[in-house]
Amino acid sequence: MDKPVAYILAIDLGLVGACETRIVNAWPAPTTLVVDQWVVRFANGYSGRANSASSLREGGDMDEATLAFIEDLYRQTGLPPRIRFTPLVAQSARRRFAERGYRVETASFGMVAELDPGLHRPDPGMIATPQADDPWIDGVCSHQTGTKRNRDHLAAIVTGVRLPAAFATLMHEGRPVAYAMSVAERGMAEIGAVIVDEALRGKGLGRRLMLGLMGWAAAQGCSLAYLQVDQSNGLALEMYRRLGFRTVYAYETRILDV
Repeated sequence: MDKPVAYILAIDLGLVGACETRIVNAWPAPTTLVVDQWVVRFANGYSGRANSASSLREGGDMDEATLAFIEDLYRQTGLPPRIRFTPLVAQSARRRFAERGYRVETASFGMVAELDPGLHRPDPGMIATPQADDPWIDGVCSHQTGTKRNRDHLAAIVTGVRLPAAFATLMHEGRPVAYAMSVAERGMAEIGAVIVDEALRGKGLGRRLMLGLMGWAAAQGCSLAYLQVDQSNGLALEMYRRLGFRTVYAYETRILDV
């Protein structure tokens, strides 16, 4: 039996929608289609959210014909059909996907934190560029595994950002040790792609980089930062909570194997 989504009481669906629509622009897939109220994205298999279908409105439903159409689109590109089960998805659609055999691939939390320009300031050790340059892309890939090491596929996503952005590298003892990015849109800034050199974890470098990007976002006039994190990543969850992030919603990414 599939494990249940860890629902959060009193979900603010307006805030969920604000995060979900901005995620599409903050982490842009090279190919994006809109099918009814669903955004259907394709990014060569790099990352779940850039290769899945997501509802953009509350009560997102999908009939059998539309579901079959979307499944065929993924199969034609050599990708498995993938659906993000956010709180915006209607219960009827959830049942339809489950009955069709979609299994849980990952479970994540969406989190937000209030920004204060008096508290959040860029870190002096953080180098940030408005576009993803070669050193940033190469640095992120060097700390990844499996398909996430594919430089071309990462570049196809991050070079597509068309909003104010900071591609950040944290320097420590004269060398780059951590990477992340932030994209600002209409008062909110997404923070993602957070990578810390595995040999240096536990030294507060991730916290420094997060605070630096929160400072950058506050300087852009944003009042909220948001992010998504795997529910099993206890260390990251604890760090984000200490930085003032609170969980707004939970969601699952489900995949069809056949």
